[in-house]
Amino acid sequence: MKLKLNRPLIFFDLETTGTNISTDRIVEISVIKLHPDGHVTSKTRRINPEMSIPAEATAVHHITDADVVNEPTFRQVANSLAQFMQGCDIAGFNSNRFDIPLLDEEFVRANVDFDFSRAKFIDVQTIFHKKEPRTLIAAYQYYCGKDLTEAHSALADTQATMEVLLAQLERYDDLPEDVAALSEFASTNHNVDLIGRLIFDDKGREIINFGKYKGRFAEEVLEQDPGYYSWIMNGDFPRNTKNAFTRIRLRMKK
Repeated sequence: MKLKLNRPLIFFDLETTGTNISTDRIVEISVIKLHPDGHVTSKTRRINPEMSIPAEATAVHHITDADVVNEPTFRQVANSLAQFMQGCDIAGFNSNRFDIPLLDEEFVRANVDFDFSRAKFIDVQTIFHKKEPRTLIAAYQYYCGKDLTEAHSALADTQATMEVLLAQLERYDDLPEDVAALSEFASTNHNVDLIGRLIFDDKGREIINFGKYKGRFAEEVLEQDPGYYSWIMNGDFPRNTKNAFTRIRLRMKK
């Protein structure tokens, strides 16, 4: 195995009620832990999202309300999941933009303080798009020579993501083999918040990365447009993003 690990690397995938990070919920989660010595442990669990699963979501992952009615809620499994992920770096497919921010929202709702800032993130999709722009199904075929017959099953997608990353390391000699450098390669921006609504510039200053103020310094915008902070706080943004703006605002008052 070319991947150099100093601590375990978590691969994970979520099946959800939809794509809204702030309001949608997990219906299935699969987590594979790759240990530095190469052995693997895994957990897969369906979750009662405490809301009806829309037909459009069921059409993708084939999980219905009846499938999860007797399953635990996320709050009931949050502590054990946090313990399983503690001290690990994190990898996934499109995980930086979706799975990690949504999982963070679920932890917040469950009152579990999981600190994602301690982990390095490897988004296998970013590596794939930089090297061979395609989908996970195509990536699995391209790198592993196999058909992903159970796509949109959390376990199948998670297993495929791990295999794709290991195959990418074998294929590309210029890919770094340690997690920190690989995380840097797999990042498109240096995010302040998990979803990247705020990013750091090369001097460590927070830059707004969306909307009418995109490209502007956050401190400057908060100073010149006091109502912008209220709009963020009352808007449909993940709590992690709101907390990032709050930290900047509190720092400005010192």
